[in-house]
Amino acid sequence: QVQLVESGGGLVQAGGSLRLSCAASGSIFSVNAMGWYRQAPGKQRELVATITKGGRTNYADPVKGRFTISRDNAKNTVYLQMNSLKPEDTAVYHCNANVATSGLVANNYWGQGTQVTVSS
Repeated sequence: QVQLVESGGGLVQAGGSLRLSCAASGSIFSVNAMGWYRQAPGKQRELVATITKGGRTNYADPVKGRFTISRDNAKNTVYLQMNSLKPEDTAVYHCNANVATSGLVANNYWGQGTQVTVSS
């Protein structure tokens, strides 16, 4: 059993910053890629950013230059630093992690989501 718990969402004015955290816990053998996705009302869930275990990052075009993803492998935690926030960044942000619970099997897990609201 693996759990992902996000924190750090909230309400912020346009131009402000927030930092999201997501910690993986449970029967973990290793944590591979981790990432953040978001889902705005009436829209499909979309990629925000991902990071490999080795630290290679990938960002969606709308957040490039404003958001930074990072991770602490010792803590099985991924972070999303969000700067210069815009109203269109308003969404529920979900953490995702590819976790091996043994040396042979890895599965994708999702957190429950944290609300980010950016006011204009």
